[in-house]
Amino acid sequence: MSAERVDTDPGSLTAYVADFIASTKYTDLPKDVVQLGKKSILDGLGLALAGSVAKSGALVRRHLQGLGCTGGASSVIGSNLRVPARFAAFANGTAIHADDYDDTQLAVAKDRVYGLLTHPTAPALPAVLAVAEQEGRSGRDLLTAYHVGVEVECKIAEAISPRHYQQGFHTTATCGPFGAAAGLAKLRGMSSRFAGVALGIAGSLSAGLRENFGTMMKPFHAGRAAESGVLAAEFAALGFTATPHILEAPRGFFRAAGGGYDEGAIRGRLGNPWTFANPGVSIKPHPSGSLTHPGMTLMLSLIRQHDIRPENVDHVTVGTNQNMPNALIHHRPRTELQAKFSMEFCMAILLLLRKAGLPEFTDRVVNRPDVQAMIQKVDFDVHPEAEAAGYDKMTTIVEIVLKGGRTISARADFGKGSPANPMSYDEVADKFRECAAFSRWPREKAERVIALVRELERLRDMRELTALLSASTSAAGGKKAAPPRRARTVRKRPARRAQAAKTATTRKRSR
Repeated sequence: MSAERVDTDPGSLTAYVADFIASTKYTDLPKDVVQLGKKSILDGLGLALAGSVAKSGALVRRHLQGLGCTGGASSVIGSNLRVPARFAAFANGTAIHADDYDDTQLAVAKDRVYGLLTHPTAPALPAVLAVAEQEGRSGRDLLTAYHVGVEVECKIAEAISPRHYQQGFHTTATCGPFGAAAGLAKLRGMSSRFAGVALGIAGSLSAGLRENFGTMMKPFHAGRAAESGVLAAEFAALGFTATPHILEAPRGFFRAAGGGYDEGAIRGRLGNPWTFANPGVSIKPHPSGSLTHPGMTLMLSLIRQHDIRPENVDHVTVGTNQNMPNALIHHRPRTELQAKFSMEFCMAILLLLRKAGLPEFTDRVVNRPDVQAMIQKVDFDVHPEAEAAGYDKMTTIVEIVLKGGRTISARADFGKGSPANPMSYDEVADKFRECAAFSRWPREKAERVIALVRELERLRDMRELTALLSASTSAAGGKKAAPPRRARTVRKRPARRAQAAKTATTRKRSR
């Protein structure tokens, strides 16, 4: 790293962020923050397994194989592919966000939208994991880099004007590259000058629009953010130059992408407190947009409390503040990706099945006649009481009218998995097991991953962990994972039927 650089203004906001990246050590991480981070890391790894069997996962692997870039040192989780770090970061980031089941940064300012900031782990973890595996780094190294990346990503998302998200930018895609670049700058021991260059490069790689919500491009955003962080750090190390004022400059990120920012939300606030500690990061109990979760937690509680049967439901009304329908845009979904952003589907599936996990969010289930019929009974709109509660909550009011006229109603401000109602490590481990089972991952490998992440700071070489997430027999020491279920449903069953028909025809002819 001897190339000539543009000097960083020591008083600039970007320089402050770069100094934080360069100076933070593992010993600066509070113990409670380390523990909270391990829950999100375990969550992310499980989601990468589940996302590996999504349709998008199969397409990403086909793309990487078509590039001829296999044979690298970093694992594509859930497969036997090993590729250069940037491509592993892309594949694993896309997989983590594929089911919209990953953790969510929380906002508390009155002018912000609670739950609509960024998904911190999807860009940050795949980037630092890919390089940590490539270099055989320790669990402590990964934890430090991950926390630095998440902290930078979240504080940038908190600082930018709310207009950024409200008018169409996807913050996971736009703030994620900064987090991924920050994590890798930390992992590679960059000075504050080089870290600042990495941030400058990341700013020009920032992109992603919410109009693509409900399509494969939403998880693509997370994968590209992770990959962009790897690229930014690699090019900074090679000697590329970039502006030292990428965040605060008149033509920089905050003003160009948001029209402004709150400097007080970031200056002096990095690690003070850590975002994981306050306001916290929410881990999702359901594979849908986080804004559905207070309503889903409430609906499931009412169903169980009053033993509500689907055949007895006349209609349901769900009311929230005005920002929530702006994100939950699919009122009559026909695909699993649309269903993730449909309050109507989330209420309907709970009324019918009393559960809403990965198996329920599929095209087949979404288009079942009984599901579509129940969706028609759900109305979702703005409620004055929820609007008055403020945007720093996800206030949701549910009213169920039963046949015969009986009405059951209740209100919730937060859902399960939020800091107000957190998931324990054991509960996150159960979610990891669900994801592993969904991807047909060997149970013994899954249990070993859970144990290793619980004591991640003691792990000497991250390759011991990534081997358990690889389908390679040589790396994992076991049988390859079964073929992806979703991919098989789409591609193999018609072929089997065609082959069976062909065989039957041949038999008839031979007679």
